[in-house]
Amino acid sequence: MSAEATQTKVHNFETASAAETIRAGHEIAKLLNPPRLLILRGDLGAGKTTLVKGIAEAIGAAEPDEVTSPTFTLIHEYEGSRDGKPVLLYHLDLYRIESERQLASLGIDELETPESLVLVEWGEKFPSIVKRAQGEIVMHSTGGDSRKITLSMKD
Repeated sequence: MSAEATQTKVHNFETASAAETIRAGHEIAKLLNPPRLLILRGDLGAGKTTLVKGIAEAIGAAEPDEVTSPTFTLIHEYEGSRDGKPVLLYHLDLYRIESERQLASLGIDELETPESLVLVEWGEKFPSIVKRAQGEIVMHSTGGDSRKITLSMKD
């Protein structure tokens, strides 16, 4: 391990409704400076897409009702901005991808640009994504509409 070990910053959020999860997305968006690739983890129904709605809204990329799960399309792209600079938000769902070869055909390398935020659902399935990720957002249902959200990012 090098003398300059990478620091990991952890931010915790608790929400009690979909609206609060969207608001947590606003807070998380303030912490995400492009370029950034994060794994978005959580069980089916944990609220991952709801969180992305808040992130997209916070950067002016989309209204919450315009953000949908990319389960069947695999990648959704939203264009927003922060401090007058363009920000491209990519929301990926790799649930249906089964191999690194299929993953390579998506062209994720081309999505990683200086102005991009790449949020990858089910990215933990692929060593190549885990290796490139600068952190993760983990979501847990704590009963009903309540969620615990943990953002961990490497410096």
